[in-house]
Amino acid sequence: MEGTMLLRALSFPASSSTLASSRLFFRHAHRLARLPKRQRLLANLQQRSLLSRRFQFASSVARPSIEMKRCYCTPSVRAIATSSAQPAPEVLGVEDEVAEKLGFEKVSEEFIDECKSRAVLYKHKKTGAEVISVSNDDENKVFGIVFRTPPKDSTGIPHILEHSVLCGSRKYPLKEPFVELLKGSLHTFLNAFTYPDRTCYPVASTNAKDFYNLVDVYLDAVFFPKCVEDVKTFQQEGWHYELDDPSEDITYKGVVFNEMKGVYSQPDSILGRVSQQALCPDNTYGVDSGGDPQDIPKLTFEEFKEFHLKYYHPSNARIWFYGDDDPAERLRLLSDYLDKFEENSAPEESKVGCQKLFSEPVRVVEKYPASEGGDLKKKHMVCLNWLLSEEPLDLETELALSFLDHLMLGTPASPLRKILLESGLGDAVVGGGIEDELIQPQFSVGLKGVSETDINNVEDLIITTLKQLAEEGFHSDAVEASMNTIEFSLRENNTGSFPRGLALMLRSMGKWIYDMDPFEPLKYQEPLKALKARIAEEGSKAVFAPLIEKFILKNPHRVTIEMQPDPEKAARDEAAEKEILDKVKSGMTKEDLAELARATHELKLKQETPDPPEALKCVPSLSLEDIPKRPIHVPTEVGDINGIKVLQHDLFTNDVLYAEVVFNMSSLKKELLPLVPLFCQSLLEMGTKDLDFVQLNQLIGRKTGGISVYPFTSSVRGKEDPCSRLIVRGKAMSERTEDLFSLINRILQDVQLTDQRRFKQFVSQSKARMENRLRGSGHGIAAARMDAKLNVAGWVSEQMGGVSYLEFLQDLEERLEDDWSGISSSLEEIRKSLIAKTDCLINLTADAKNLNNAEKYVSKFLDMLPNPSLAGSTSWSGRLPPINEAIVVPTQVNYVGKAANLFDVGYQLKGSAYVISKYLSNTWLWDRVRVSGGAYGGFCDFDTHSGVFSYLSYRDPNLLKTLDVYDGSSNFLRELEMDDDALTKAIIGTIGDVDSYQLPDAKGYSSLLRYLLGVTEEERQLRREEILSTRLNDFKEFADVLEAVKNKGVAVAVASPDDVTAANKTRPDFFKVKKAL
Repeated sequence: MEGTMLLRALSFPASSSTLASSRLFFRHAHRLARLPKRQRLLANLQQRSLLSRRFQFASSVARPSIEMKRCYCTPSVRAIATSSAQPAPEVLGVEDEVAEKLGFEKVSEEFIDECKSRAVLYKHKKTGAEVISVSNDDENKVFGIVFRTPPKDSTGIPHILEHSVLCGSRKYPLKEPFVELLKGSLHTFLNAFTYPDRTCYPVASTNAKDFYNLVDVYLDAVFFPKCVEDVKTFQQEGWHYELDDPSEDITYKGVVFNEMKGVYSQPDSILGRVSQQALCPDNTYGVDSGGDPQDIPKLTFEEFKEFHLKYYHPSNARIWFYGDDDPAERLRLLSDYLDKFEENSAPEESKVGCQKLFSEPVRVVEKYPASEGGDLKKKHMVCLNWLLSEEPLDLETELALSFLDHLMLGTPASPLRKILLESGLGDAVVGGGIEDELIQPQFSVGLKGVSETDINNVEDLIITTLKQLAEEGFHSDAVEASMNTIEFSLRENNTGSFPRGLALMLRSMGKWIYDMDPFEPLKYQEPLKALKARIAEEGSKAVFAPLIEKFILKNPHRVTIEMQPDPEKAARDEAAEKEILDKVKSGMTKEDLAELARATHELKLKQETPDPPEALKCVPSLSLEDIPKRPIHVPTEVGDINGIKVLQHDLFTNDVLYAEVVFNMSSLKKELLPLVPLFCQSLLEMGTKDLDFVQLNQLIGRKTGGISVYPFTSSVRGKEDPCSRLIVRGKAMSERTEDLFSLINRILQDVQLTDQRRFKQFVSQSKARMENRLRGSGHGIAAARMDAKLNVAGWVSEQMGGVSYLEFLQDLEERLEDDWSGISSSLEEIRKSLIAKTDCLINLTADAKNLNNAEKYVSKFLDMLPNPSLAGSTSWSGRLPPINEAIVVPTQVNYVGKAANLFDVGYQLKGSAYVISKYLSNTWLWDRVRVSGGAYGGFCDFDTHSGVFSYLSYRDPNLLKTLDVYDGSSNFLRELEMDDDALTKAIIGTIGDVDSYQLPDAKGYSSLLRYLLGVTEEERQLRREEILSTRLNDFKEFADVLEAVKNKGVAVAVASPDDVTAANKTRPDFFKVKKAL
């Protein structure tokens, strides 16, 4: 099922990706994919998870350090190394008497071997608040407080409250302490999530002082927020009528309101919402906790305040601590807050009831906004959804269902997924498979890009395939591959940039929030061992066939959702909203309208007036003395094997070897560039002479932790030609190193690029993904388009992942039948151009022993690579015309960008630019684009390799107004007054980005990228010193530089047709209009 969780938007870049065999930890969290991202070619978020929600670790990518930002790539998974091969660490505990004195009683205590942690469950005696304190040697400390917040309607109260409580509190009476923490903290995680039935507030930091500062701000925010006394915060974050002048039309504004208009413009999001509500019409999941834009304006301030009073109470709280800090200090900090409350009835009132199972299937037909033109009859979506049980399941059954889910859908070779895609009935799989993060598990699967006449055929195919799987079972190689993949994932404990403690918290919360054992989900070893034993003894068919029969085939609680494209829906929705607002205005007197205009002005004035310096001092922060003077060191030894350069990083990885094989793309003809992403997919998803693609996929699953192939492109400072590489990433247990390199060689050299039917599927899938990106991640599309106008690397990347790539796919789909031999020949030409020993580079990350062990296998691998005569580099001199463009799509919100190349106007890079761009994002742009403008996000980004400085907004109700804000940035910096405290915070926050927490494989990978882009350790040290010595005068000087964006910049917007028409009416011919869908 599509997304069930919302996150607070941040103004800094975030990125995420996966290997072919896994997806994000929040695989059904639609909002993680909506954070502003700056990776140019996003990873395939359609990939399946290894395990269901409660058994899975994250595979999101660590935020790149600043010197690596804005590289154009589809990065692969970054993994964490656990200490499972080491003895249990000595961890501090809390004496029972200390806990008693602080008002807590110990309920239970366990040592969780899976995460080498001592976990204690406490209950606060006065309020009943429950606390889990997890102690271990992980420096990345995590805190989270979670409330059950079941809504009764779709006005979005939980979501609006999640935004609002972080807008000032009793101890921190600022407009937004959250933003102050973004500016000046070393946090490794800082956000908030709204689920359908709970709201989470997590933070993380490796610095103990910083960590407790974050915890204190969050505790004060949730228990004593200003928003319950200040209607203006409710109006800003939720909704309000806006009227600048009585002669104008009234509009709706509000951050959440506009965010959800964006969500309700995306077909996949609409499908997920409709599916969930149709599956559970009788409990809290039958409404939208995020808020329906049609219902949000019905919410009153009184209801908003009452919701906080009822549910944001210690009696209704689950609190989590994790890491290497002092457990006694955790309880001391909590007792200061919890002791101020008395126990209340919230735990009973917030209980989530189960949905009773239907006696017969249900069918729902829903329309979604689509563009006019094209064959709309082939744009239908169909998804079958089951609610699997009337009650929560036991751990063993959940694990077995998760395993079954991976077997059926987890890889391209999984039978249900494979049969659906090969049927030709649709373009891409939809539905999340098993979803078990809510009180009752669900299963969803379907197709999009379906012809109207094939709706019933898709349903029949899904049921027939499930029956066949129940009758015939799964191949033993598939079962072995799934088991190895799952065990590898669990041992590797791969959470990427996501703090491991937060991954554990969310897993535990899946039971804890429903008053079940919070430790049970953390202990997978015994259930997994029992499942393996049962499969070995009874056979996989005896284990999985009954699950398919009981929970799916013989389960009457089935909901079929049919989504129909409607080119008039967006216009109807806008017209309906305007009709409501016209009625509101017609019912107002002149005095009412004057008062509304005055209130609008007053709210904007409040939003745009900065907090006074004395108020800002109340937010705790670090000092520059707390900041290391040198950058994080990654051990890197540059050597060679068989004359080929090899980078080795001696880091503890728990016996996992991480390897990258890098090939130079510069000899490739530029007309072949758009084929590269499909070439990469073909290598992994076509067969060899000896193995079909299913067998090859299963072999990879049985022998390794996964292999991925993708292009990487970035500008190199001081050079016109980009750095463009093909990167093969793989990982395996050290004893499987020979298998890993053997399989990489087989993929690169033996795969037959001749399977027309599968290639056609790749094209359809890629086109569906790009269309989805246009609607949901328009800021990324706009950024790629601007870069393509300003530098060669941007043009190359846009050819492989922007609007140009979508146009290429549309054309390719048309000529596939007639020109397959030519296309297949082009794929082979790409292979011959790229896969060569010459100019190859190897990157290895593991401990010294395993690095030494790998050398003989690397040598053998290199010897097998072809060694053709040297091919000269091809000049890729392409750029898109530097004109303003509007890419129109059926949406209710816009994504607005403007950019220019600062190096072209003579700017010489200094580290202060990092500080200034981050500060600009978190002040001027946050206040004007998001807070007063109503957009979900607004930020700027400086690519220090190409010199491109860009502004971007996200789910923005405005267009030209936002461009005017961008143009005002120079004056903002020029007139800026900043005391030493504010400057110190800005510097510390920037260092937090530079020193972003990375796991061993991410460190090795980042070191590789620095090597490719010529970023030396000396330059890293210089930039750090420049950051630490940033002064106010640097901001003033940078203001003059930013005039280039204002005067010479190019604007690109992904926007609604009506807003583009209005913009071109206001500023004639400002945008050249381009229709992409």
